[in-house]
Amino acid sequence: MIPYGFTKTLDQDFDTVCQRLPAVLQEHGFGVISRIDMSAKFKEKLGVEFGKYMIFGACNPPNAYQAVQAEEFIGLMLPCNVIAFEKDGKTAVGAIKPSVAMAVVENEELGKVAMKVEEDLRGVIEDL
Repeated sequence: MIPYGFTKTLDQDFDTVCQRLPAVLQEHGFGVISRIDMSAKFKEKLGVEFGKYMIFGACNPPNAYQAVQAEEFIGLMLPCNVIAFEKDGKTAVGAIKPSVAMAVVENEELGKVAMKVEEDLRGVIEDL
């Protein structure tokens, strides 16, 4: 466990998890608005080999809208990141805890939105 996110290790291969993850996010009201293949980026930009590691930028439009209404500059901290990477022959997954990330803003309305999003992201990780 980490204090800033939800994590889980799955006995499924990385590619299967990465194919399934967008559908599970969608079941919880999120869409994937970005996908960053860190392995490919490290190879391209640094010339180094790195294990499979994918970052999914997840967004729930109604919650994002509420967050921006509560705090105009909150886009600096959006979207919510969900990750998958290979570890010891398994696939580790994780999602950020919005309540932790948004706590630095000290905005009560934003905190309420963060808690709702956090509930949904916890469900994503649990359902994988």
